[in-house]
Amino acid sequence: MAGSKFIPDRGLTSRMVLTMSLLGILYVAFVIALVLVGLNVWLVVAIVVGFALFQYFTSDKIAMYSMGAREVSPDEAPDLHAVVDRLCAMADMPKPKVAVARTDVPNAFATGHNSKTAVVCVTSGIMRRLDTAELEAVLAHELSHVAHRDVMVMTIAGFLGIVAGFLTQMGLRFALFSGGGRGRGQNNPAIVALAVVAVSAIVWALSFLLTRVLSRYRELSADRAAAYLTGRPSALGSALTKITGDMARIPTDDLRKAEPFNAFFFTPAAAPKGFSLSTLFATHPPIEQRLSQLADISRQLGSGA
Repeated sequence: MAGSKFIPDRGLTSRMVLTMSLLGILYVAFVIALVLVGLNVWLVVAIVVGFALFQYFTSDKIAMYSMGAREVSPDEAPDLHAVVDRLCAMADMPKPKVAVARTDVPNAFATGHNSKTAVVCVTSGIMRRLDTAELEAVLAHELSHVAHRDVMVMTIAGFLGIVAGFLTQMGLRFALFSGGGRGRGQNNPAIVALAVVAVSAIVWALSFLLTRVLSRYRELSADRAAAYLTGRPSALGSALTKITGDMARIPTDDLRKAEPFNAFFFTPAAAPKGFSLSTLFATHPPIEQRLSQLADISRQLGSGA
C-alpha cells in the first residue's frame, strides 16, 4: 500500500473497521426497509449510484474550487515542494499535487480519491504562521490521509447520509403535494412517502453520527502517523495550538465561509472546546484529546522533540 512506512495503529484501525461495518449493515437495512415500505428498489440503487459517481469524481475539484486553491509548481513554491518531497521519500509514497489557497484562515487539507488525483493544499495563512518543523508536521498529517485513502473512505461513508437526506426531502414534498387524504390502505402514495421519510430520517441520523465517529478516528490516526513519521510530535502539537489560538483572530465572515469544509481541514475553522455533547457531531476530536495523544507519543519516543 502507498505510504506503507506510516506506522499502523491497530487500535484505531479496528475501531474504524467496526464503524465502517456498522455503516455497511445500515446500508443493507436501509434498502430492505425501503423495499418493505413499497419503494422501488431500483430507484434507490439508481440514486445511490448516481450520487456515488458524482461525488467520487468531482469531490476533489469541488473542494479546490470552493477554497480558491491553485496548484503550484516547484518554481512557484520551492520550500513547500521541498518539504513535501522529503516527507514522500520518508513515507515511500508517490508525491501528490501541491496547492495553495490564498486565504488568511490558517489550515491545510488533502483531497482526491486516488494517487493520480491526490492534492495536498495549504493556505497562505498557515504558511505565514508556522515554522518549517510545524508545517512539515501538518503536511505529514495530510499525506497520511492521502496514503491511507481517507478521502475515498469518507466519501463512500457519506453516500448513505446523502441519499437518506435526499429521500427525506423528496418524501416530505411528495406527501405534502400528493393529497395525503385520498385513498386508504398500504398503497396510498402519501402513506408510502411518509414511511420513506421516517425510514430515511432515522437512517440519516444514524449514518451522520457514525460518519462523524469515523472522521474523528481518522484524524487521530493521521496525527499519530505524522508524529511517528517526523519523529517530532511536539511540532504537530505546537502547530495545533497555534492554529487553534489564531482562529479567534480571524474575521467571523472568513470563518463562516471556511466552516463548510471542516471535514477536509487539518483542524476545523470553528470547533467546540473540551468534551461535551456537541463533540458527538464534530468532524475532529477535541484539541485536548489530540494534544494528549501527541504527548503520549513523545513519552514513547523518549523525547519531547
